[in-house]
Amino acid sequence: MGMLTDRKRVEGLGSARSGTDHHWKTTLTAVALLVIVPMFLFSVGPLLGNPYAEVQAALSRPFPAVSAALMLIVGLYHFRLGIQMVIEDYVQGTARKVAIVVTALLSYGLMAFGLVSLAQIAL
Repeated sequence: MGMLTDRKRVEGLGSARSGTDHHWKTTLTAVALLVIVPMFLFSVGPLLGNPYAEVQAALSRPFPAVSAALMLIVGLYHFRLGIQMVIEDYVQGTARKVAIVVTALLSYGLMAFGLVSLAQIAL
């Protein structure tokens, strides 16, 4: 390792050796949401205010169900990445670690709850 240049040692790595990966994941989910959000709004948006039976019938079709599931998964994963950056910037010490774990559990819990709820409505 002593024969490497400084640039070669840090190439592709942030100061914590994971910043680049975190940035790419955030960027990728943001671009994915550019496609998923309109797809979700056009397929599930018109269902607002309809009776339960109509919503259940609509979510039984593949496109609205998949768009809702993608919105839950990608949206909450993007939320987790974004809120983690905010916590890393503004919270110090042990509270930082606790806050990151709590928000990760919250986002994954909401994903699971949403997907189970969607499955119960659609099936």
